[in-house]
Amino acid sequence: MAQHLQHELGAPYKFAKHVQCSMFDMHLKEYLNLVDEYEWTLEDAMENTILCKEPIGVVGAITPWNWPLNAMENTILCKEPIGVVGAITPLELAPINAYLLSEAVEEANFPPGVYNMVCGTGSETASLFRKHPLVDMISFTGSTAVGATLVSTVQQRVRTELGGKSATIVLDDAPEDRIRMILSDVLENSGQTCSALTRLIVPQHRLKEINAIVKDVFESNCRVVDATDPTATLHDIGPLSSKTHWERVRNYIQIGMEQDGATLLAGGLKCPEDVHPHGYFVRPTAFTNVTNDMTIAREEIFGPVLSILSYDTIEQAIDTANDTNYGLNNAIIGGDDDEHRMVQLAKQLKSGQVQINTRHPTSFLRVPFGGYKQSGDGREHGIYGLEEYLQIKAINLPRNKKR
Repeated sequence: MAQHLQHELGAPYKFAKHVQCSMFDMHLKEYLNLVDEYEWTLEDAMENTILCKEPIGVVGAITPWNWPLNAMENTILCKEPIGVVGAITPLELAPINAYLLSEAVEEANFPPGVYNMVCGTGSETASLFRKHPLVDMISFTGSTAVGATLVSTVQQRVRTELGGKSATIVLDDAPEDRIRMILSDVLENSGQTCSALTRLIVPQHRLKEINAIVKDVFESNCRVVDATDPTATLHDIGPLSSKTHWERVRNYIQIGMEQDGATLLAGGLKCPEDVHPHGYFVRPTAFTNVTNDMTIAREEIFGPVLSILSYDTIEQAIDTANDTNYGLNNAIIGGDDDEHRMVQLAKQLKSGQVQINTRHPTSFLRVPFGGYKQSGDGREHGIYGLEEYLQIKAINLPRNKKR
């Protein structure tokens, strides 16, 4: 699996194996444990009513190319123990791992028809699922534009996990090591992650200091490498997934430099050193003196590109973070003595998750993941991800009936 992720996604081997593939194993084991713990029938939930939770039925899942294994298991494979069956459609940029997973399912002797794979473009299979009389639900992970079209045209239940333009608010007392920690989130998976924290909102009086930290991290602490480079570490990044996507990210960098008028702090359009000159490589790129009306601050770039914005008051920082069409993820970093204040600030942020002095939740396998606004309406992981694929039936008994 990891070797194929190298070739079709461009992920360096250690990242492909120890992050992409290991998450697959962890999520699968966690869902199997969860199924055994889950309370399927609630006989005493309310007077004279029994609540039953039942699988929704057949699901058509359109999965993304950037985290393919994670998406395939969270939509169909991990839901099959609760009685959900369906079909996976891998996007055409990264289908090989879906083939390998399907072969593994076949070898594991799953009952025929429980797990299926349908090949085609996202739009083709979305139309197929929408029209098929046996499909009860469509799960879509991908762009906001396609997700919005699905929601508006489909009669079945639709659950979406879409784009993001997430922000980190740096407080006055945030230490340098935490700033460096959060910056690694922007670069993970070559920036091809919907929840990446690609806006850094910093106190105006610390802008010069934080600019220097960002420049050092982007230019010295992260290498751009060929996906097959045996020396690549977990922190190094490979090429982007395709020529089309590479051109798109470079176009945004050019917009930031020429049309938006932001200050290029690190990276840019020049090909990184020590890699193939015609590969789809992008330098870790950071812009400073960015305002929230600029294209690079508003649109999802989906590459290793960071926008640095500044604020004078914490109210302004909150408003800037919330001033986006998206709401998937946000973060707040500060000192150790102000956790209560940071929690209160987090409650004001309009996003499905907020990280406080961390990149990921401690119990990330069970913490719900999903968005507000145009970042989608679905939830993944744990009980919350399980219940997206269930229906609730109320069985009502006569009043005062003794059971």
